[in-house]
Amino acid sequence: MPSPPSAAPTPRLQSLALAWPPHELRQEDVAANGAEMFATTHGGFERLAPIYRNARIETRHSCVPIEWYLKPHSFSERNDLFLENAVTVLAEAADKALDQAGLEAGDIDAIVVVCTTGIATPALDARLMQVMPFRPDVRRLPIFGLGCAGGVVGLARAADLARARPDERLLLLVVELCALTFRAQDRSKSNLVATALFGDGAAAAVISCRDDATGPALGASREHTWPDSLDVMGWDVADDGLKVVFSRDIPALVQNDFRPVAIDFLTSQGLTTADVGGFVCHPGGAKVIDALEACFDLPEGALTHTRDVLRDHGNMSAATVLFVLRAMLDDGTKGPLLLTTLGPGFTAGLMLVHA
Repeated sequence: MPSPPSAAPTPRLQSLALAWPPHELRQEDVAANGAEMFATTHGGFERLAPIYRNARIETRHSCVPIEWYLKPHSFSERNDLFLENAVTVLAEAADKALDQAGLEAGDIDAIVVVCTTGIATPALDARLMQVMPFRPDVRRLPIFGLGCAGGVVGLARAADLARARPDERLLLLVVELCALTFRAQDRSKSNLVATALFGDGAAAAVISCRDDATGPALGASREHTWPDSLDVMGWDVADDGLKVVFSRDIPALVQNDFRPVAIDFLTSQGLTTADVGGFVCHPGGAKVIDALEACFDLPEGALTHTRDVLRDHGNMSAATVLFVLRAMLDDGTKGPLLLTTLGPGFTAGLMLVHA
C-alpha cells in the first residue's frame, strides 16, 4: 500500500527588517510646496490644505530632497535615481534581515524581489549581487506589477517556494520608491493626491522550512482579482515617467466588495473574524483604513498599527504592509494574523501568519 502523504512543510518568518532612504519629508512642508505649485489650477492653499491634512500623514521618507520635486525630470533621470537608491535601501534591509536571522549572504539559496516603481533589466536582485556576497548559484525571481498588493502576494510566493524546497533559505525583498513618480507638470487630481500620500521604503525577510528555522509560521494565502477593474489602480506610462491611476471608488470597493472575499477566505480556513488575533492591513490611505475597519466590523481607530505606519511613513506601496506586520510582531500580537492588501488588477491579497 502507498504510504500516506506527509504533512506539508511549514515556512517560517525567521526575520523581518525594514529600511528607508535618508530624506525626511514633513507633511507641512510638502503641503506648502504643493500649494505653491498647484495654486493656479486648484484654487490656492485653502483648497489644497484639506488634502494634506486629511491624509493623516506627518512624515514620509524620500531618496531625494524635497526641492527635487519642484522641477520637471525625464523618465530616464527618474529611473537612474530609482536604480541607484533601490539597490542601496535593499542592501540595508537585506543586511538587517540576515543579521536578525544570524545568517550571511552566502547562506541564502533564493532571492525574491517585489517592486513596481521602476524598471530594472538586469533586475534589482542581480544588481544587489554586485554589492553583497551572495553565491553565484543563488536563484532569482523578480516580480513586477503587483503594486500595493505586492507585500502580501510576494510573501505568499516566497512561502510557496520555501515549501517546494524545504531545506533551503529564501530572502524576500520588497522595495518601492513611490515618491519618485511625482510629476510636477501633471495637474491631475490623482497626481495631487499622490503628493500627499506616497513615501519610499523597503523590507526584507528570511523565510525557510528548515528544522532550524524559528519564527512565525506562514499559513494559507489567497488572491482575488475582480473583472473589468483594470482602471481602478495602476500606472499609465507618460513621456516623463509613471503616471499614477487612482479611482475615487476604492474606499467603497473595499467596504462593499472586499468583505465577502475576506470572509470566504477565513471560512475556508475554519476561521471567522472573531478568531483573528490581529488585522495586518495595507493602509492605502486614511479613507481606505476607515473602510477596512467597517469591512471587518472593527471599532473606529482599531487598526492602530496600520494608522501609525501611514502617519510615520506614508503609503510605500508593496512595502507598507510588511511595516505593519513588523510593528504588530514587535507589539507581541498573537495570531492568527490576517494580512490584507489591495492593488492593481484590481486584486486583493490575503494571507494568514501564525505568530
